[in-house]
Formats: sequence, structure tokens, C-alpha cells
Amino acid sequence: MSLFHAVAWVDHHAAQVLQFDASQVLAQQVREHVHCTRQHGSNVRSEHEFFGEVCDAMKGVAEVLVAGSHTAQTDFRHYVEKHRPKLAQHIVGWETVGHMSTNELIALARRYFSLHAGMATPMKT
Repeated sequence: MSLFHAVAWVDHHAAQVLQFDASQVLAQQVREHVHCTRQHGSNVRSEHEFFGEVCDAMKGVAEVLVAGSHTAQTDFRHYVEKHRPKLAQHIVGWETVGHMSTNELIALARRYFSLHAGMATPMKT
């Protein structure tokens, strides 16, 4: 089940995607998969797989706020714009923050979406 809004806290090793409405929060954790190979570029492959799983966790959400460190957001934004352009259209904001608890992330997202109400309409299913 997808809800209309989500906030995703992303770094280079883990992500938390929280879909929410006025009465419920659905949490999904995504962790990096480390590929121990001597192959050149295995770190890039691992990061792409990780960012792809984070994108999959956002599937069907109309409006997503992405939060995290500046560096992680920049890398994630580059991945999304290059590899998931349809999802990029649903990311409505980027907030640079440190590690936050689930409650702090939900509060941040609710404030953000209340200030930016009406940015999108619910997706038809």
C-alpha cells in the first residue's frame, strides 16, 4: 500500500523511507549490500544497487521529501536524475539534515508538506 507522502532519509550505507498520512506511518529500511570483489567499480555497482532499492521503496508515492547529508543527497540526486527520471518528478524537496529519529523525520516532513501544500495531486490507481 502506498500513501500520498513520504520522507526518505538517505546516506551512503542505509536509508529509511517513511510513507505517512494523518494517522499512520509505514517504515521501510534499506541497507547497502557490500560486494567484496577486486573488480574495478564494485563500489559504484554496490551504490547503484543500493540507490535502486531506495527508489523502489518510494514507488507509487506522489510526493517525496529526501533528507540527509549534502554529499549523500547529491549522489542520490545524480542517480535518480540519470537512472530513475520518472521518480525524480515525485521528489518535491531536498533537506540537508543530520541523522534523525523516525519521529523527527515525520515531524520535518509534515512541516514541509504543510508549508508546500497543493504541490501535487494524489496519484490515480
